[in-house]
Amino acid sequence: MENDYSDITFRLLDLSDADDFMEWYSDEKVSEFCSWNTFTSKQAAMQYVADNVIPHPWYKAICLKNKPIGSISVTPFSGYDICRAELGYVLGSKYWGKGIVTTAVKMAAASVFVEWPHLERLEAVVAVENMGSQRVLEKAGFTREGVLRKYYLLKGKPKDAVIFSLLSTDPQVNYLMYD
Repeated sequence: MENDYSDITFRLLDLSDADDFMEWYSDEKVSEFCSWNTFTSKQAAMQYVADNVIPHPWYKAICLKNKPIGSISVTPFSGYDICRAELGYVLGSKYWGKGIVTTAVKMAAASVFVEWPHLERLEAVVAVENMGSQRVLEKAGFTREGVLRKYYLLKGKPKDAVIFSLLSTDPQVNYLMYD
């Protein structure tokens, strides 16, 4: 019987999910393009969740049948940049290539444009080498805008990044809300 990946939901991630989130926080394939290093202890991962995830304004567990298998966040900018936010996501590697993150990105975009009516632009910055994540964003309706040369440091090394955006006025946003 084929696996059913249609039951994707979001919920807050908390410390009781430690065993679940260790599946992706301790996976070197998952952390390869992430700003954080792979966690080698449950305690370190729990501290990261307590310090960074729980107080975050929009950080959700990506759940399959209510089991956390990854996470997704939308980080708002402030001041004159309050009209935009940055999207980020990770997923346990055993769930890659099944359309789960694409679905989660569509769900997050539809939700955040409703929750934050001042938001005009949702953007994602992806390492040039991370082709899988670029495909996710393209399938979710984001527009590839260009390459930002030596845009950020990843594990101490300058990286080129591709920037993608989805605007509140893009026609596909209405489609996402009713998909």
